[in-house]
Amino acid sequence: MARAIVHTELGSPDVLRLVEVPDPVAGPGEVVVRIEAAGVNPIDAKQRSGIRPLPPIVEPRRVGFDGAGVITQLGDGVTGLGVGDRVAIHDTRGTYATALAVPVRNLARLSDGVTTAEGASIGIPAGTAYQSLRSLHVRKGDTLLVHAGSGAVGQAAVQFAVLWGARVVATASPERHDQVRALGGIPVAYGDGLIDRVREAAPDGVTVALDCAGTDEAIRTSLELVADRERIATIVRGPDAADFGIRAFSGGSPVPLTDEEKGWRSEAVPLTINLIEAGDFQVELGPELPLAEAAHAHELIEQHAAYGKIVLVP
Repeated sequence: MARAIVHTELGSPDVLRLVEVPDPVAGPGEVVVRIEAAGVNPIDAKQRSGIRPLPPIVEPRRVGFDGAGVITQLGDGVTGLGVGDRVAIHDTRGTYATALAVPVRNLARLSDGVTTAEGASIGIPAGTAYQSLRSLHVRKGDTLLVHAGSGAVGQAAVQFAVLWGARVVATASPERHDQVRALGGIPVAYGDGLIDRVREAAPDGVTVALDCAGTDEAIRTSLELVADRERIATIVRGPDAADFGIRAFSGGSPVPLTDEEKGWRSEAVPLTINLIEAGDFQVELGPELPLAEAAHAHELIEQHAAYGKIVLVP
């Protein structure tokens, strides 16, 4: 039997349980992956708690969207992949598990220069950052303001924008400024006086802003500094983004992503793997916990009590 983290009600991290589940079987166009690491994302905790609403639970709900591991079984019609291949999983519910059947469209091959933990850490963060910047048309000559630049999505956004030739100013707590600098960003502390600090860091002005924090301060600062509201977006304040006249990408937004934007999110995963292999992209790894400690992982996420990407290891 395989094992998986599930919950049958919404609530605190304590609702998460490790249970035995039937061994997965690869259907047409699928493979079975023996999961060796599962990435923990804030959206996992938000859905578990009910902060981010989903349809009612009618059967034990699986958790996790990102992971990495080794293919153990091929379904009918699968070509280009083989048993024993290392892969990263993205956008597939249920990665907090020992094994999972995954459509091949939700896989990217992992190269030797990318660790399993790194592969499990890029689906949502890199996909969200890449799509958001593409949607905002970030390019050479832009000055991008990233709120929460030391988080997983923020770090990915800083790196993509720098690679594309943009100047990047990123908010972060002072103890995280060195991390932002290491990625090529200009760190500024959030809090009173933020607008003035950003203006000092970007004397020629800010042309585009991405909010990964969701605070009123982040929204207010972006509106003050960016002239074109079509070039301001949030990935957190989806429900009320329209009230500010700004864009929202997921984050509870009632406006769904376009097919092109969904494609960008998928495109980001193999692209990021190649960048990591080439030494042009970093993933900051945090605590590595056993699968059975998924509840503790969610506590760390909710309390902002850990730096770097948390991964669960079966």
